[in-house]
Amino acid sequence: MNVQLKELFDIIGERKTIDYSITADKLSEYGGYSFASPVAVTGEIENRAGVVTLRFKTVFTMDHTCDRCLKEFSREYVYDFEHTLVRSVQSDRDDYVVCENNALDLDELAISDLLLQLPTKILCRDDCKGLCYVCGQDLNEGKCNCS
Repeated sequence: MNVQLKELFDIIGERKTIDYSITADKLSEYGGYSFASPVAVTGEIENRAGVVTLRFKTVFTMDHTCDRCLKEFSREYVYDFEHTLVRSVQSDRDDYVVCENNALDLDELAISDLLLQLPTKILCRDDCKGLCYVCGQDLNEGKCNCS
């Protein structure tokens, strides 16, 4: 979703609500991730005292394979994000999202934000015991006879 921000940058007190979904065809560009649902994006962009702030929430479900026991499962994620939007920046600060030509590609920003939030180790549950290194028994289902 491409958002035009000229009025938001120019008018103090201006506000724009966001409520849409990033579809499966757009998500398929990001290989290695299995999205089980579209990514719902809700929030708002607001100019308060000349500072334009974007606040949004993402809600989505992903299919995973547990890194320890190799079981397949689905998990829902909910993440909140906040960014300060600027037309240009004079320094090398990463604190701001630069919106060239008063436009913002919200799909790209939301997807990169949520991918950076995902855990690096995906477990079916916090206390997953994994598989036996010798026989391959799922230790969540019972003990094996290996020594």
